[in-house]
Amino acid sequence: MEEPLIFKGLRNQLVQHLQDKGIKDVNVLNAIAKVPRHLFVQQGFEKLAYEDKPFPIACGQTISQPFTVALQTELLQVQKFDKVLEIGTGSGYQAIILAELGTNIYTIERQRELYIKANGMFNLLKYSIKSFLGDGYEGKEAYAPFKKILITAAIPEIPQKLLNQLAVGGRLVAPIGEGNEQIMTIIDRISEQEYTTSHHEKIFKFVPMLKGLV
Repeated sequence: MEEPLIFKGLRNQLVQHLQDKGIKDVNVLNAIAKVPRHLFVQQGFEKLAYEDKPFPIACGQTISQPFTVALQTELLQVQKFDKVLEIGTGSGYQAIILAELGTNIYTIERQRELYIKANGMFNLLKYSIKSFLGDGYEGKEAYAPFKKILITAAIPEIPQKLLNQLAVGGRLVAPIGEGNEQIMTIIDRISEQEYTTSHHEKIFKFVPMLKGLV
């Protein structure tokens, strides 16, 4: 079914807004221009879906604001065919953005309701994404190493298990910090034992990353 033209126009406006805010990666912008964010928000929010705001989804979680999605994706510096692990599937929107960039995406969600809904979206939009119900703190060792790892919830520090699953030459991006403020952090694995850490200057607010399944 052809989507209403209004949504294509709103996505184009959103892309221009993200460019104005400093997003430079053309591939990331093109992915956001293509993926229908209005399908991922709760009923009644569809016409607001292309505002640069987070919105509630099920289980007390949120779909991140588009700028956050774009920035995390840009910082990750994915290349086509990269094996990427996403911690925190949520609505599935971020995973589909990564899939649109040609990555081989693995995503973990601890909330059963969100896991089921996200898989429905992957099937509806015909993206091949390997999705798992599981504890993000454990990662997915059976499929490691990953060239890129993206964490989409606030975490006080990166678990060693996730660092171990990052390939040498790989990159991890996560919002690190407790309470209401996190710093977007980039960790590059230089060798088997060596990692470097850098930060993006903007302060973010993410829902906390929790252990176990729900």
